Amino acid sequence: MKSWAVQDAKARFSEMLEACLRQGPQLVTKRGSEAAILVPIDDWRRLTGAPVKTLKDLLLTDEARGDLKLPARGRHPRRPMLPFD
Repeated sequence: MKSWAVQDAKARFSEMLEACLRQGPQLVTKRGSEAAILVPIDDWRRLTGAPVKTLKDLLLTDEARGDLKLPARGRHPRRPMLPFD
């Protein structure tokens, strides 16, 4: 990620914007310390997108639940079932 001093960022904003779109986020510094980051809009939307639904939301929804992502099963076999006495 390239770093831009605030004076350079102001004077060459078009160049910084093009670098952001081609190379990714660009860091802006003020008096030597990190102040802000310019990010492409697609990255921003992904980062600030809709929150992940809670289990309660998923269970109460009318939508199909067939596409839920389930965690991978562990490598260890299950314990054997004991007979009932």
